[in-house]
Amino acid sequence: MLKEVASFDHQVTGVTANETGRLFVNFPRWTEDSEVSVAELLPNGDLKAYPDPRWNAWRNAQQDSLTATDHWVCVQSVVADKRGSLWVIDAGAPAQAQVLPGGPKLVKIDLASNTVAKVYPFGLDVAPQGSYLNDVRLSPDGKFAYITDSGTSGALVVVNLESGKARRALDGAPSTQFEKRLTVKVDGKPLQRPDGRGVQFAADGIALSPNGDTLYWQAVKGKTLYQMATDALQSAPLADLPGKVEKVGENGPADGLLIDNAGTMYISSVEDHAIKVRRGAEVSVLLEDKKMRWPDTFTQGPDGTVYVTDSRIPDMNFYNPKQGPALKTSLYKIVVKD
Repeated sequence: MLKEVASFDHQVTGVTANETGRLFVNFPRWTEDSEVSVAELLPNGDLKAYPDPRWNAWRNAQQDSLTATDHWVCVQSVVADKRGSLWVIDAGAPAQAQVLPGGPKLVKIDLASNTVAKVYPFGLDVAPQGSYLNDVRLSPDGKFAYITDSGTSGALVVVNLESGKARRALDGAPSTQFEKRLTVKVDGKPLQRPDGRGVQFAADGIALSPNGDTLYWQAVKGKTLYQMATDALQSAPLADLPGKVEKVGENGPADGLLIDNAGTMYISSVEDHAIKVRRGAEVSVLLEDKKMRWPDTFTQGPDGTVYVTDSRIPDMNFYNPKQGPALKTSLYKIVVKD
């Protein structure tokens, strides 16, 4: 069953728990110019702008007065590495549209001091126009970051965290693209904008094996889960990478992925108001709940609790013009009965 942990007045996407149980969430600037983009969710349910109000001071109307390099522009994901740091993916593309100069970046925050430790900026060679950096996983040894790009030309981005160098992998390869013949449906009906455009998110959900040797990903508009050895992603010639991709199986259209401490993969089944789990080749439904409109991102706390955000994408005014720019959304925890 689902138990609501918190509710928000803005559209939430990412959530993460660190090794001591601190929770962090983020609110991308898709249909509204949210006052807080990254926040710590305090035990009493309040939100604290993180790491400070200055990083959250960006407003779309102030693009000429604030620098995109050291402010949150359009944050899509937050991930704690369980090694004392929080990592933030800023796609730098408000409303999933124009990529702003200096906007795309990966930011490392030291959780002990609550200060930014390092910024990894991405130029147009890594985050070109049309890109939308989506989610990130960190290698257990802390040397690499793997990022999905769910934009118009899907890809994976691999960042050497020691050198700061990043490369764009599988750009335009079939495994990172949305599946053209597939239609994402909600409540049995195609999810479409007024002009007829449907969901077209490419490589989005991402998961890393517990030992860090295998990366998994899939498109939202896609049913197929793919995998690749991380050592190939790190160093093999880019031209060789498409031949090293392996199909794992079919998950159905999904947004977030998580591999928990036991090796179980959680899958946000966006068409079914459901959460599925994959154990090896077997995929089964863990729970269904109609109040969960679009399960988005997972995280696992130190006590084993799995949390999931509900970003309510079908209710956005992208797809429902009668809906205002703001959405009330929720964070749930999954409670499994014995």
